[in-house]
Amino acid sequence: MAAVSLNNSNSHMDKLTSNIFSILENNFLFSYDNPSSLPLQQIKSTTGKVRILSIDGGGATDGILAAKSILHLESSLRRKSGNPDAHIADFFDVVAGSGIGGVLAALLFTRGKNDRPLFTADEALKFVTENGGRLCRSSKQGVLRRILRSPVKVFDRTFGDLTLKDTLKAVLIPCYDVTMGAPFVFSRADAVEMDGCDFKLSDVCAATTASRGPAKTLSVDRRTKISAFGGEVAMNNPTATAITHVLYNKQEFPFCNGVNDLLVVSLGNGEPLAAIGGNGAPSRAALVKIAGEAVSDTVDQAVSMAFGQKRKSSYVRIQANKGLLGVEQLNKGVNMLVLADEMLKQQNVESILFQGKTCSSTNLEKLEFSAGEIFKENERRKADVLPVVLLNQTTTSSSARSSSATTLSAISSR
Repeated sequence: MAAVSLNNSNSHMDKLTSNIFSILENNFLFSYDNPSSLPLQQIKSTTGKVRILSIDGGGATDGILAAKSILHLESSLRRKSGNPDAHIADFFDVVAGSGIGGVLAALLFTRGKNDRPLFTADEALKFVTENGGRLCRSSKQGVLRRILRSPVKVFDRTFGDLTLKDTLKAVLIPCYDVTMGAPFVFSRADAVEMDGCDFKLSDVCAATTASRGPAKTLSVDRRTKISAFGGEVAMNNPTATAITHVLYNKQEFPFCNGVNDLLVVSLGNGEPLAAIGGNGAPSRAALVKIAGEAVSDTVDQAVSMAFGQKRKSSYVRIQANKGLLGVEQLNKGVNMLVLADEMLKQQNVESILFQGKTCSSTNLEKLEFSAGEIFKENERRKADVLPVVLLNQTTTSSSARSSSATTLSAISSR
């Protein structure tokens, strides 16, 4: 793809240059007898870690486990910050969500009234509790009732004409484009750079949750057309995509050079019973779930190994296993909120590449620990001069950015 416009790039560099010289000037005038001794590494040390939230596609709880995890995180961050009106979007720089996780990302990170997030974590939990089942699975009811209860109608009512450009932070939501035969990631960074990459959020949510036939999706300028299947097919666990986006997007994350510069919270939605086993040959749908969960676990293992010793403080994966609860007899009548609570009480599972998994503290304890690390980063930034994130705000180019590393299928007018 063509490179981002020179004017826009210069604007970001001007901000960085100004901030760097401000540091040097302040240290020269007030802090250092010998300013020439100021190492470049100290400039880097004044910046913090990019905070990433990743949310899996649907699982045993149709998004309720992830929504419950987010509610717990938001409640902890409100308590630690002393701000009862704080939102989860205030404490993360990047969000990636697949399937129902993409819907949660859109609900929590879209600009609403007074430039605040559209939904709180509690409101998002209520949304997936009321709508999760029909958002994740196609209804087998009559045609008229299916139309009236269509997920598209739900998304239209929720988001109206809001688009990717109306999100507050870096947002990444995948689907699978059957026209190109490749994954496609809806990205705020690309939308800001190019109208052909800006989509209505209602269409983005419909695309990432599409399960029974492709969702025809047009960009706002109607020049880009994709035929989308759900994000769970493309990348059920979008954590690696979010990390790649940050590491290769130097315009918005100029000082992030590796995993040591990241704080990542990755939320699963509970492994379904179909992925655990059962009697007889698995159905085709069960095989799809098994494949999706296997890929999610592989991503978890690879990311965990990439963090190395830092994974205990900088990478947290929340996942649970419905089968471990001894509730195999439970069916569609189960109270999903109760099930999610029980899953959060389970021991957290840490993946070790080629060595299986080990159990540590509970999921709730890991979430509480993550909230503490995220809050500490938030407080540390108050003393910063250099920015950790330079989020692009304006469209100055008709070409897609070359650095976002998120659009995996070709963008063209078709």
